[in-house]
Amino acid sequence: MASGSGVRSASGEMVRTSAAQREELRLSLSVLTCHMLAPSGKTAPPVKRDLLRHRDYKVDLESKLGKTIVITKTTPQAEMGGYYCNVCDCVVKDSINFLDHINGKKHQRNLGMSMRVERSSLDQVKKRFEVNKKKLEEKQKEYDFEERMKELREEEEKAKAYKKEKQKERKRRAEEDVDFEEDEEMAAVMGFSGFGSSKKSH
Repeated sequence: MASGSGVRSASGEMVRTSAAQREELRLSLSVLTCHMLAPSGKTAPPVKRDLLRHRDYKVDLESKLGKTIVITKTTPQAEMGGYYCNVCDCVVKDSINFLDHINGKKHQRNLGMSMRVERSSLDQVKKRFEVNKKKLEEKQKEYDFEERMKELREEEEKAKAYKKEKQKERKRRAEEDVDFEEDEEMAAVMGFSGFGSSKKSH
């Protein structure tokens, strides 16, 4: 029997357990170790977790997009289909669930963070406003008047070229219409009534 599917009893033989029983056993062992490590009569102090922080990396959701992978029985879990979380050692099948997982409570706890956010003070908010105001001013300074005038001139030249092209096209059409009228007059002078069919109507 595999070592992962059971536990040893007091007599030393392997006893088959279910997943729920294994989880319950793991929890009871963790409670026992906490009581053993704590001084007698006192429980161990709760673990102090950091406050929630921004991610300092970009989540890669598109590197495997549109690619095919051959998965065999010996393929490691990290290389199987889906998104692998190396913090929690689990595979999530799609990007939405992966984002839910990395923003979730279990993942954040494994990173050593609680789900509480640091409360901002008035000074921090004022500093943030100042930083954003400076960014806006820098953007306005980058706005160059001469460059904008150059763009406007180019747009006007394009509009003029378009108008000229339209006028040339109108002139060509008008000349074609005049040529067609002259051909009809010439046909009438020569005795042709038109270039229609040769069938006579009965």
